[in-house]
Amino acid sequence: MQSKLEKIKAGLSNYNGVVVAFSGGVDSGLLLKLATQTLKENVIAVTAVSPLHPKKEIEDAKKFAKSLGCKHLFIQTHELTDPKFVSNTKNRCYLCKLELFARIKKIAAKYNYSVIEGSNKSDLSDYRPGIRALKKLKIKSPFIESGITKEEIRILAKKLHLSNWNKPSMACLASRIPYGIKINKAILQRIGKAEIYLGRLKRSQIRGRDHFPVARIDVYPSEFNVVLKNRKKIVRYFEKLGYKYAVLDLAGFQTGSLNK
Repeated sequence: MQSKLEKIKAGLSNYNGVVVAFSGGVDSGLLLKLATQTLKENVIAVTAVSPLHPKKEIEDAKKFAKSLGCKHLFIQTHELTDPKFVSNTKNRCYLCKLELFARIKKIAAKYNYSVIEGSNKSDLSDYRPGIRALKKLKIKSPFIESGITKEEIRILAKKLHLSNWNKPSMACLASRIPYGIKINKAILQRIGKAEIYLGRLKRSQIRGRDHFPVARIDVYPSEFNVVLKNRKKIVRYFEKLGYKYAVLDLAGFQTGSLNK
């Protein structure tokens, strides 16, 4: 793992500067940390803002970037104005990443910087059409290039005392909606409120999948008991959101479960 880390730093040192696509999660957080260690002030973090991203995630990103002392930009994205994205086909993520990173590249061009992002080797085991967009735009993914896995990223983030080293993974809210169901702001807000409520249970991973009028709750099997102990409160709150049923997925939390 140390050799992989050195490989990343050596690669970063070859750039004049970099723009890091920064969501606020542990992957992009570690990449931003390594970039600032290597390139000092020649690093810019860019975070997307839209109804797809919970406000708390934006605030977390802001605090993290500030703690590193790097320049941090926010760009407003408009996925819900794109009929192709709203139709929610299986290439939804491809369309989103294509627009986002095209805009980030324009920012990088102003500084003669390169764009990097935090996908890792573990991401390659799931259906990730967004990675196809990264390849098309020639965006660099240092963790994939060095073969670093998600588990190794967390180990390194903890070793470097990053505040978000154990933060649960967080995909955009559109990933909670089954393909073919049109995406709109009301659905995203409903999911966002559901997950804020579920987040109070403070589990390692928890999702509110929207199969309206059914809400499917995903947690690891070892944490089922926490959900069950709070089931009455959860049901009452979810009914206020408009759901008729709140169900616990007995298969347990799985990344990309809607890709099946």
